[in-house]
Formats: sequence, C-alpha cells, structure tokens
Amino acid sequence: MKDSDLTALARALGAACRRRGVRVATAESCTGGGVAEAITRISGSSEWFDRGFVTYSNDAKQQLLDVPRETIAAHGAVSEETARHMAAGALAHSAADASVAITGVAGPSGGSAEKPVGLVWLAWAARGAGVQARRFRFRGSRAAVRRQSIAVALQGLLDLLA
Repeated sequence: MKDSDLTALARALGAACRRRGVRVATAESCTGGGVAEAITRISGSSEWFDRGFVTYSNDAKQQLLDVPRETIAAHGAVSEETARHMAAGALAHSAADASVAITGVAGPSGGSAEKPVGLVWLAWAARGAGVQARRFRFRGSRAAVRRQSIAVALQGLLDLLA
C-alpha cells in the first residue's frame, strides 16, 4: 500500500461525501491519526471531514469517546466492543454523519497469543444506522499494519456511503 493508494481512496471518499452531503469523523488508536492525515491531504476536505480523535491511551478512549471503563476491563482496548464504542463516541462528539474507529496491535511488540501483532478491529457508524465492526489480521511491519488499517478504514467508509 503506497501513499498514492491511500490518497486515491481519500479522494474517492471525498467525492462520495460531497455527493451525499455528509461529513465524517475518525477515532484512531493504533494508526495514530493516519486516517485523518490521509483525508486532510485532499484539498477541500474541510467540507466533508469534521474531526479526528487520536485516542491512543485507554484514558483517552474513555474521556473523549465515552468508551466505558468496564468495556476495556472486560474485553481490552483491542476488541470489537471497544471499536464499536469508539465509532459511536466519534459520532456523539462531532457533527459528522459517519465515523470510523480503529484499535489494534501494530507491533512489533505488544502482541499476545490471544491478541497477536497485526490484530486490528475496525468499526464504522452512521447516524441512525447503527455500528458495524470487523476483525482483521494484517501481516508485515508496524508501518505495513498501520497502512493496511488506514486503507481498510477509508474503503469501509466508502462502502458505508455507497
């Protein structure tokens, strides 16, 4: 996945948002704002990108996105439940119509047998339409896991708006 591929996805997302008159928000952990960065590469993205939340710590997830402490305690920061709360929280704390959330283990350290390096949960939400989440297991370096996550996040928003 190259920068040009991510830019092309972000450009397509912008066109879809403008056609539908919607704005998007991001809630990112392991990608550290990479989705927001890809989006804001596009001139005019302020018309359709509302804001991005980089919630790397558990405290940030709780404080900025209303992820319940109990959810993180029971399921962990890298879980379907946390990703779903992050996506819903991004909508609740923005003027966006759709959101994407990413939480995962980018590596090279931090993995476990239960949650190996490359495990990433993504969730997408739309106002009035609920939240959908998917589990991915990406391969490669830390940078590769992050780039694949960004690409899937952008493509998922495109699919949500289709």
